[in-house]
Amino acid sequence: MQDKLRAIEERYEALNEEMARPEVLTDYTRVQTLAKERSTLDQVVSLYRALRKNEEEIDQARNILNTETDPDLAGLAKEELAVLEPDRERLESDLRLALLPPDPHDERNVIVEVRAGTGGEEASLFAGELYRMYARYAERRRWPVEIISASESEKGGFKEIVFEIDGRGAYSRLKYESGGHRVQRVPVTEAQGRIHTSTATVAVLPEADEVEVDIDEKDIKVDIYHSGGAGGQNVNKVATAVRMTHIPTGIVVQCQDERSQGKNRTKALSVLRSRLLAIREEEQALQTSDSRRSQIGSGERAEKVRTYNFAQDRVTDHRVGYTRHNLPAFLDGDIDDVIDAVATADQAQRLEESLV
Repeated sequence: MQDKLRAIEERYEALNEEMARPEVLTDYTRVQTLAKERSTLDQVVSLYRALRKNEEEIDQARNILNTETDPDLAGLAKEELAVLEPDRERLESDLRLALLPPDPHDERNVIVEVRAGTGGEEASLFAGELYRMYARYAERRRWPVEIISASESEKGGFKEIVFEIDGRGAYSRLKYESGGHRVQRVPVTEAQGRIHTSTATVAVLPEADEVEVDIDEKDIKVDIYHSGGAGGQNVNKVATAVRMTHIPTGIVVQCQDERSQGKNRTKALSVLRSRLLAIREEEQALQTSDSRRSQIGSGERAEKVRTYNFAQDRVTDHRVGYTRHNLPAFLDGDIDDVIDAVATADQAQRLEESLV
């Protein structure tokens, strides 16, 4: 690891030198490219230098402790070591984490798909609450939310809703939401007060670029139809909703939120690219890991990522065994603590795998 760290530091210094050259300073594009690369090394270099300084101070303190005859000076060295050695462990851990390869999609916008699973109308109502939870979370971070398509249920929930969250780092936070979500409560339609269990599934897809996923127009079947959602008289007069079928894979996406057929087509293509990118990456992951699971799953009760228990005012993330109360606040978008817990566990697992 020392050789790798020295090479990173050397590259960091080379970037600083190149950025200081007069002919480079006048080339804005070149400066931006170099600055972007340097920023990816900042944390590693800073931690490496701090660790090196820490180790030098530990060596000095140990030398004093082993050679000094003055008990006062030896005592001070011992006290210093009691602080420096735990700091070294922390710096080493932070440095190993900083060396982990970043997820290339972390800074991207996301497309979120929420679908009602087992539980009928109650599952649709729960899917609607999950959508509102993510929308409120995005609002807290000032990330715009756009609905791409939605299929409403009779009582105001969603059988399915697909929406985009536009925000730097949105994927890095919301990617952990993918999977099966389970709710336990007494439905408003339950006359005898019995607790029911219903499910919804969430898929979080990084928004794909055109360059990453090239779609041949010949592989797409496009249907134009009248939107069934809100939109005033326009939806009854002009067919603007777009249904797009990718013939090689059978994937079907639709967009009906915009009044413009062109905008709906653009959004539908964006969703299609993201789904194709997810499929391609799942196939690549399956070649290296048999434990890879689909984001969406089947929506059955057993495939749970998180449980929302209304009777006990409790939400539990089963991947890390994290439990908290105040369910109304959680459903209002106050979900950072659970995301942090899952992200920390994910980092720890990746770190453990990197050390094998």
